[in-house]
Amino acid sequence: MKNERVVRIRTAEGTVRGSVEKDVFVFRGIPYAAPPTGTRRWQPPKPVPPWQDERDATAWGAASWQNRQYCMAVGGGDPGAFSEDCLYLNIWTPETAPARPLPVMVWIHGGGFTIGAGGLAPYIGQPLAAQGVIVVTLNYRLGHLGFFAHPALDKEYPPGEVVNNFALLDQIAALQWIQRNIAAFGGDRHNVTIFGESSGARSVLSLFASPLSFGLFHKGIAQSPYALPDIPREKALENGIKIARHFNLADATAEQLRALPADAFWPLDTSLANGPVAIAGDRVLPLPVLTVFNSVRQHKLPLMIGSNSDEASVLNYFGVEPAAIIKQLRNTQRIGIRMKMIHLLYDGIYDDAKLGRQVARDMTFTAMGYIAALSQYRNGVPAWRYYFDYVSENSRDLYPDGTWHGNEIPYTLNTLDELSEQMGKRPFTATDREFAQKVSGYWVNFARYASVFSQQLEGEINWPAWQPRADNVMRFGETGPVLKLEKNFMRRRMQLFRLLMKGMVRLRK
Repeated sequence: MKNERVVRIRTAEGTVRGSVEKDVFVFRGIPYAAPPTGTRRWQPPKPVPPWQDERDATAWGAASWQNRQYCMAVGGGDPGAFSEDCLYLNIWTPETAPARPLPVMVWIHGGGFTIGAGGLAPYIGQPLAAQGVIVVTLNYRLGHLGFFAHPALDKEYPPGEVVNNFALLDQIAALQWIQRNIAAFGGDRHNVTIFGESSGARSVLSLFASPLSFGLFHKGIAQSPYALPDIPREKALENGIKIARHFNLADATAEQLRALPADAFWPLDTSLANGPVAIAGDRVLPLPVLTVFNSVRQHKLPLMIGSNSDEASVLNYFGVEPAAIIKQLRNTQRIGIRMKMIHLLYDGIYDDAKLGRQVARDMTFTAMGYIAALSQYRNGVPAWRYYFDYVSENSRDLYPDGTWHGNEIPYTLNTLDELSEQMGKRPFTATDREFAQKVSGYWVNFARYASVFSQQLEGEINWPAWQPRADNVMRFGETGPVLKLEKNFMRRRMQLFRLLMKGMVRLRK
């Protein structure tokens, strides 16, 4: 079949026509839910109407409305066409009729829940698919179209059934579509891994915490999830009322809100934004993610979780100065105890900007991995913690503090070659590519083999599941393309920041 340049698959909704690229079958722009337009705006996603004719699946579906320039600067590239009709997914599969069903890896893109698309260059699924898995990427509603609350919309639901996290419901709808259809593409619907970075990783944790996602996936990978608190529904309702007033709708009805242009929301002032987290208190996410993990109520499924060595790089885009973080800690501490502890934990760092950069990284990102791993252990299911500290050989002068937020993605998805044009005069080297092959191998092995009974992941170094006493963390990089198991990695810092989580730094756009 791979000798043909066109391939057809029959799904539950109709036949789709894809193509073959680099010996992998590719299907783009498959609708997984009905367009959330008109009266379906701010409604749970509805089923796709079946189609009779063959549907072309060789072009990307539209992305949700967003800031194109911002996405091109920090989100991975040009997201393509925009539309409120954005619920599409893409599939890469090495075999449509394998001898045994293949593991399925579902990528949820990041971007602070405001930018991004499943077809961006860093997320191309061909390299992982070539290693023997099926890769699915998807678009979902972003910004106010994806997360919104208003009293007029509340009236449409019975008590206790209100929905505000439409983006998370979109992701759930995509997983339901996969359960119905992935076998036709050669996939194993009983072995589905969800994985994502930044807000995509936060989505993974949210789906671990949502009662509506139960049974739709079997394990998860969270790359650089942040430990920011979810927005309480009451606050989201206040924001919704403010947004309506901004559009001169003091007593807005649901009909008036849905009549607003779809492109009117993304340019709004950031003070009216709900992100970069979900809304806690609706039917999709009844409790905040941090509450769920701290009380050990998440789904009992395997989890890989980690972060990068310079996550504080993202602070620049939120207008946060690292030095100001230390000033804030000094102003809120008691009798200097907190700063004394900080200086003990970060021995030898006295410059406020450098200290603030590391404190912000660990409070907001590194600690999230520790909290989740500890909760997994208490829940009786395995977790694997990692720390990514590799910078490509030709770019090390650009990243003196380590790996920036998001820079691990082309290694975990093995998409270095997809980014050749973006890298310009700083091309990836053979060493970079070899390291990406090693890193992505762990991701594939997790998808292929990890279960609730697993004790380790196999690779160049066998990676044991995390336990509090050993506290083993896999370090990807450090002095070069090396793999290293770190014992008691930042242990005292993690214990302190877990206790101080309520007073943690909050990123503000």
